[in-house]
Amino acid sequence: MTHANENSARFMIGEGRASFYGNRFHGRKTASGEHFDRTDYTAAHRSLPFGTKVRVTNLSNGRHVVVKINDRGPYMKSRIIDISQAAAREIGMGGIGNVRIEAYN
Repeated sequence: MTHANENSARFMIGEGRASFYGNRFHGRKTASGEHFDRTDYTAAHRSLPFGTKVRVTNLSNGRHVVVKINDRGPYMKSRIIDISQAAAREIGMGGIGNVRIEAYN
């Protein structure tokens, strides 16, 4: 698991629903130009700059992971972030879950 640098400044906090990318996206190009790898700790957010580190906490169990924003989305308005399968597994999230996101620069 990666961690946000303790010297980084937190600049955004939000809570809402999260989902994870399905297998069909593996290998496809993301909005940042990187290829999506479901085994990396990455995520999609509508507005955070590419490369932003985001701590995602599963509100049902308190487990967290740090992901890097490398894509745009989610496109369902009811969700605040899409995370990779590896990140979802790390925090014990199956399908859709309630999360807190904390962005760091």
